[in-house]
Amino acid sequence: MRKALFILAPAILLGGCGVLSGKRATLDEFAVARNAPLVIPPDYSLTPPVAGTVGLTAQDAQTQAIEALFGGPAPRSATETSMLDSAGRDRAALGIRSTAGAPDTRVVDKGQATQAIIAAPEGDGQDASAQTPQ
Repeated sequence: MRKALFILAPAILLGGCGVLSGKRATLDEFAVARNAPLVIPPDYSLTPPVAGTVGLTAQDAQTQAIEALFGGPAPRSATETSMLDSAGRDRAALGIRSTAGAPDTRVVDKGQATQAIIAAPEGDGQDASAQTPQ
């Protein structure tokens, strides 16, 4: 009885898949959809590199990548330009954010009044006061 079970169980399982009967249901992937015709890409302006010429430097490649991702600098409106000019854009040092965040930058303590203004809860502005609470 056990031998018959060991022989019949795999035969029944494989018979359900169609392995023993020789019939295999295969899909024809070409019958589902037509293949699109091959087309030549519209841009053939790229040429292969010439031996002995200098390629892009790392800085050029980085600049090209940034321009491709972000599109370069956006033009500023007249209002924004005039506001930046009146704020002294030409007098600002390049990299000032790095300088201001440096550990050796001196910070001036403005006292309790500034801390009270910063810590004040948000309101509609009618009851605003710059005096420190007593």
